[in-house]
Amino acid sequence: MSTLLIVLSCIIALVLLISWAKLNPFLAFLIVSIKAAILLGIPMDKIPATVQKGIGEMLGSLVITIGLGAMLGKLVADSGAAQKITQVLMRTFGQKHLQWALMVTGFVVGIPLYYNVGFVLMVPLIFSVVYQYKLPAVYIGLPMLAALSVTHGFLPPHPSPTALVTQLKANMGLTLLYGIILAIPSIIIAGPLFSKTLKHIRSTPLQTFQPKQFAADQLPNAANSFLTALLPVLLITITTIIPLVIPLSGTSQQFVLFISDPNMVMLLSLLIATYTLGLHTGRSMKAIMDIYGEAVKDVALILLIVAGAGVLKQVFTDSGVSMTIAESIKGWQIHPLILGWVIAGMIRICVGSATVAGLTAAGIIGPVIPQMHVNPNLMVLSIGAGSLLFSHVNDSGFWMYKEYFNLSIKDTIRSWSMMETIVSVAGLIGVLIMDIFI
Repeated sequence: MSTLLIVLSCIIALVLLISWAKLNPFLAFLIVSIKAAILLGIPMDKIPATVQKGIGEMLGSLVITIGLGAMLGKLVADSGAAQKITQVLMRTFGQKHLQWALMVTGFVVGIPLYYNVGFVLMVPLIFSVVYQYKLPAVYIGLPMLAALSVTHGFLPPHPSPTALVTQLKANMGLTLLYGIILAIPSIIIAGPLFSKTLKHIRSTPLQTFQPKQFAADQLPNAANSFLTALLPVLLITITTIIPLVIPLSGTSQQFVLFISDPNMVMLLSLLIATYTLGLHTGRSMKAIMDIYGEAVKDVALILLIVAGAGVLKQVFTDSGVSMTIAESIKGWQIHPLILGWVIAGMIRICVGSATVAGLTAAGIIGPVIPQMHVNPNLMVLSIGAGSLLFSHVNDSGFWMYKEYFNLSIKDTIRSWSMMETIVSVAGLIGVLIMDIFI
């Protein structure tokens, strides 16, 4: 059986186990991953190590962020801060333009913030609007998530675009400038415009983020609410800017690198929030810890599902699937920018990780960039757009969205997967238009 057929059969099996057999997604991932490992030729005695590595690497990068983010989100909701933030947004933009307000917030937050961190931080804000104003969750939330996704795939300092700039010998500043120009129409098309077709999707988001309704005099003030909720964003932005304007070395450099790590940012933010939205507002430490305990219970299953997605991704990585696919289409006679997009897109669909897709595609395209006579900054964006193509069941982002919004697989594909695909295609079209003028 060819590699592509094996990958396709595994993806079909995963969908059937979850949607038809009603198997827990974590168990389905384990079963399908082991099947894939055997069919793709990984020695049977090596499969347990691949499973453990997949879970370890995925959770190692996400468990602290998701856990602490859930605690912060639960505290923001239960303290009344989410209600206060929503009131301010509604007064400023009005209910008619609330989608656009959330989209702009997602874009600004998404530039300095790693995607998973931004997702965990912004979802409570989305849900507070949904519950308070009885608006459709997918319709309201997708524009903000589209903005987060675009910044993750297109713009430095995110891991994949930053690495692509280096690999393809592009210019960081120009890539960021072109990326912002490209991002704006892509987000508008995949966000507010596309979400108009999704108002009928029924979603009951996780109850952990449903804010209690407080009387006006019981709410924290607006400054406390916004600063505490957005403190992780502010910390990462500040620690990103400092090295650019102040030369650092030795202990000061080590401190900034330490404090800028997403996990450290989340921990520090939660400790500060424990005081500003907890102790400072009259709650006891026991009451605050009870809130945190409930938050962790609510995201435990999400962590297991994301871990399962990590196993399947690791199987595909260890078996060399991404390189096999990339090599098989490298010789296609098409426009270089389209070729980069296609390679990244194929790997993304099969492997699930946008970062893996982008870096693998760059490894194939990079050595032949000089012969292609193509702008390397645009190639970074083309590959970045391709790496976002059709997120589905082997992508941790797919499962985070599905579980947080409590959707069926069908509705997740109808909304999330299509949004990612629109972003990807719009990005490619934008790159090709820019190529005419640059």
